[in-house]
Amino acid sequence: MKIAKKLLNAVAVSLAIYFGIALTLIYTQSPVELSGGGGLDFSNITRTAASGPATQMFNARDGAMLERRIYPGTNSARPLLILIHGSGWHGMQFDALAPKLRAVADVVVPDLRGHGVNPKKRGDLDYFDQLEDDIADLIALHRRDGQKVILAGHSSGGGLVVRFAGGRHGTMIDGAVLMAPFLKYNAPTTRPNSGGWAHVLTRRIIGLTLLNNVNVKWLNHKIVIQFNFPQTVLDGPLGATATTAYSYRFNRAFAPRDDYLRDVAALPKFLLIVGDKDEAFVATAYAPLMSEVNAKGRYVLVKDVGHLDIVNAQQTEQAISAFIGEFNSAD
Repeated sequence: MKIAKKLLNAVAVSLAIYFGIALTLIYTQSPVELSGGGGLDFSNITRTAASGPATQMFNARDGAMLERRIYPGTNSARPLLILIHGSGWHGMQFDALAPKLRAVADVVVPDLRGHGVNPKKRGDLDYFDQLEDDIADLIALHRRDGQKVILAGHSSGGGLVVRFAGGRHGTMIDGAVLMAPFLKYNAPTTRPNSGGWAHVLTRRIIGLTLLNNVNVKWLNHKIVIQFNFPQTVLDGPLGATATTAYSYRFNRAFAPRDDYLRDVAALPKFLLIVGDKDEAFVATAYAPLMSEVNAKGRYVLVKDVGHLDIVNAQQTEQAISAFIGEFNSAD
């Protein structure tokens, strides 16, 4: 009995220390006021935004009403193309690119849960795989019988495409397009703090990870990453639509899993496009890293183009159109 009591006491002390460390890490770091100088150039993104069609609602499996923009294709053999925006922004990011791709695809552009004009919980969601479930619902809603599906994304949106491929819905897609994708904070493709765009609350992430390791998730709504939007964006006409921070669970949901190369290995045939002037990621590091685990990729390096401008680069449109053309099939 004495030995059992000592063991119980030791366990209790160990748990108290474990939770004490986790909570200390979480509560000794808070969001900060960012400079507003911005790590990325939004000028071209905001210039082309708000020129697309009005958003339409769709019903996700949890009953939430989410928004997307629809650009019906003009080619009878067209596949379905879903474009996933990057961190902090929304589907207006593709207002210039999406109409140009209608010649080769039915294009659907969602505002991811937690983003856009008036989300229920900005920068947050309910569980780690919820974004994947939302995309699966969107595919099921729009895909015609026998239609090929290509999932495309920019930056964190590209990371979500990689995550989707490695998850339980991965067989729903036939191809992928990755525009300067985020793979992981410790991947050789990622610059420190994504070139000044991201302010990471590292202690909070460590503390929350410790709690989640023992299945304690009641603090997962805490903010763990902030985005250094240029002040001109926040003060502009679309400033209220910016999502300036993510919770722990959203930050995990909007990226490949910890073993990100396993998700990369699960990608179907894919196209990766990145500018050689990318401020957030190391453009030349993608091919050697990803080709080691997946031989299905094609890599396009665009000269003199940065992280956000890769979306609207002429070479991007041309490369995506050619790639999608490989999936055309008669109805």
